Amino acid sequence: MELLVIAVLALLAIAGAAAIGPRLGVASPLLLVLVGIGVSLLPEVPPFEVDPEWIIAGVLPPLLYSAAVSMPTMEFRRDFTAISGLSVVLVVITSVLLGLLFTWLIPDLGLAMGIALGAILSPTDAVATSIVKRLGVSPRVSAMLDGESLLNDASALVLLRAAIAGAAASVSLWGVVGTFVYSVAVAGVIGAIVGWLNLRLRARVSNPTVNTVISFTMPFIASIPAEQLGASGLVAAVGAGLITGRGAARFLSPQHRLSDAQTWRTIELVLEGAVFLVMGLELSGIVDEVERAHEGVWAAVRIAAIAFVAALLIRAAYVAPLLAALGRRARRGAAFKQALVDRAGTSLPLPPSRMPAPSPAQAERFRTMLRRRVADIDYYLDDSLGWREGAIVVWAGMRGVVTLAAAQTLPADTPSRSMLVLIAFVVAVGSLLVQGGTLPWLVRWLLPVRDPGATVAERNELKKVMRAAAFDELDDDDSLDPLLRTTAERMRAAWLTSADEGAGEEDAAEDSGTKRAADAPWPGHGTSDRLIDAEQVRLLRLRMIHAERDALLDARDEGLFSAAALGAALEELDAEQISIDLKGPAVE
Repeated sequence: MELLVIAVLALLAIAGAAAIGPRLGVASPLLLVLVGIGVSLLPEVPPFEVDPEWIIAGVLPPLLYSAAVSMPTMEFRRDFTAISGLSVVLVVITSVLLGLLFTWLIPDLGLAMGIALGAILSPTDAVATSIVKRLGVSPRVSAMLDGESLLNDASALVLLRAAIAGAAASVSLWGVVGTFVYSVAVAGVIGAIVGWLNLRLRARVSNPTVNTVISFTMPFIASIPAEQLGASGLVAAVGAGLITGRGAARFLSPQHRLSDAQTWRTIELVLEGAVFLVMGLELSGIVDEVERAHEGVWAAVRIAAIAFVAALLIRAAYVAPLLAALGRRARRGAAFKQALVDRAGTSLPLPPSRMPAPSPAQAERFRTMLRRRVADIDYYLDDSLGWREGAIVVWAGMRGVVTLAAAQTLPADTPSRSMLVLIAFVVAVGSLLVQGGTLPWLVRWLLPVRDPGATVAERNELKKVMRAAAFDELDDDDSLDPLLRTTAERMRAAWLTSADEGAGEEDAAEDSGTKRAADAPWPGHGTSDRLIDAEQVRLLRLRMIHAERDALLDARDEGLFSAAALGAALEELDAEQISIDLKGPAVE
């Protein structure tokens, strides 16, 4: 009964922080950390400790999977070089440099354990960086931070294991590299297979509730086998999420995806809130352990403050040349963009006489590749990263629950273990409170408000592409009933009129135009004919929705529009299809 009461109070605290935080202008995770710290300091509350395996194996896989499902895969691909650098290279550099610092600050620690502590402090936290996504930063900055936090946990944990092993025996550099490559490669393969099977299996399940229940198991179906094979379960969960997110619109019905989104948002709220609450609640127990070991709480706080500043400086020193390199790549792309545009409008060059001529499908794939490359260049130029965005990337690199959970996996016989755990705790909580608390102010100060006009124009352009595809689908069908073709022409006229009425009134005009077309009087001989005609119109609109969705996904694959515009348009299509499906077929 006592555990039940604690669980209920924790859920109420999480819900309360989510509701109150926006009104106070404070991110709800920060409120939960403060609430946890306050509760842990009460004399009536016993020391609180959670097995770190529950967090690493039980909480992080579903959170990372959910974040990966919603990750825009096009943006992830475009900045994968930068993301992989932040996830691997920066983690290694941070771990080694902090390891040298800790070896100097903590006597008798040893280089191996110093690097282990550096690896614990090196990854940014996927849950913590969720604060950034609510602040309206550019989609490119958000995608880079999301991608980094999804992948750098594996780098840090592999380094941590290697450093712990190195403290007991000799471990070669190539051994660590081999372990890392094996861990990521095997996990990536398992994640891709699970994601592929996930889509094929759930496409055959008609019940949305059952479909969503199956989706709950996918992070663990990916992570558990990977861990059993000595690979990274977190990377496997991320891989499964990326594959699922990219293919969901093609394989899963709108009802299934809506059910998934609503349920996973609830799971994210509960799990994210729980891990931040746990971080605060563990403070008292960690401090008591350090005092019992006579290692000095304030000494640990001092070292943690030095490490916090050092980690920020290392991150800034890495991000500055990274952004400069990204800028040079964008300028090089702009130099030969026109040549790519010209090539995209032509056919493939003729091969040597001994080789077969390219097929029409090959020629179209070649032109699609060129169009995608042009879209990539436009993306780099339109959403360029300057020093302001760089400052946000540096300051948003918060540590969180992964750091604390990893610290608690240190062996029991580690010298000054309780002090090392407290250092990790202070760095994690300090980064959340200091960086997370000031990040909204920094974003408002550095980044201008984004122009909504450009967003509206982009969404209107996407709608035109989708509508053109829908009517092309009908124009190519010679067997279409003349009455339905007349209805389609009425819809076309209504939509063209709504486009001319202006962006601000477009949605209302579109809705009224669609309603006028669907409710128009039909020729016939009685109620039966009218009902049959209404059903034909319903099926006609569903057919057009499918054509529009296919055009949207093709545009996504070519990178022609932003993830925000694509997501908004897909939600509108899904809502309309769900509404039509709920009304059901017309019956006599």
